[in-house]
Amino acid sequence: MKMGLQWAGMKKEIHPTYFPQAHVVCSCGNSFTVGATKPEIKVEICAKCHPFYTGEEKLIDTAGRVERFKTRRAKASTEPKVKKVRAKKQ
Repeated sequence: MKMGLQWAGMKKEIHPTYFPQAHVVCSCGNSFTVGATKPEIKVEICAKCHPFYTGEEKLIDTAGRVERFKTRRAKASTEPKVKKVRAKKQ
């Protein structure tokens, strides 16, 4: 059973089914409904738990990536750049 919107200019049988009441569930527990082509959508982060919208700064650090980035950045700013010398082709 197709629950999509039918417009006069649309070709039949090539558009995905549209679910106007698709249920979205976030990993934080928040849920809401939107229009989508899937009946249920699971997301990892939403507006209720995203640091940009909540004002909280949370760093999701996987295996020390943030610390490695900070050390590389500090090292790059203290060491002078070394130019590579290319051998000329004859």
